[in-house]
Amino acid sequence: MKHNFVHVEYPLTHPGVDRAERAVANIKRMSDSFSPTRTLAAMLLAAIVVAFVVVADQMMATWADGHLLAAWVTLWAVAFAAVGLFAGVSKSLAIQAKQALNAWSASMARRRSDERLWAIAQTDARLMSELQSALSRSDKDLPSLQSSTQRRVERMLENRQYYI
Repeated sequence: MKHNFVHVEYPLTHPGVDRAERAVANIKRMSDSFSPTRTLAAMLLAAIVVAFVVVADQMMATWADGHLLAAWVTLWAVAFAAVGLFAGVSKSLAIQAKQALNAWSASMARRRSDERLWAIAQTDARLMSELQSALSRSDKDLPSLQSSTQRRVERMLENRQYYI
């Protein structure tokens, strides 16, 4: 009795799909290491260096052509010195700018949310009663912790002014 078995091994996945999956994984890995703060710091540093290079170039433009090599050496010395001196400053400026923009964005989002809630509450009696009961339950001992929107809503509800 003869048994003829054919053992052909086929790949379980397509090679093109494997390459595409590796490419997507590489792009994801690169995006995970991306830091907006570091990018902003690098851009600020580049702007400072460019400003110093332009000033150095303007100062050396008056030199004669015989001093061209000295002018280029001086120009690059100023450029590298500026990179070394302002690297930390530009990174801290970038971090402060990012934090300030995040805080501003969060406050704008809270304000828009409060405005939307108040607009909905003006048309919905159930929500208005919920707001009134929530404000009546609020602590009267800590008025300094209330936001200006909460104080405004409380004033409007006490005066029965349901308009903005």
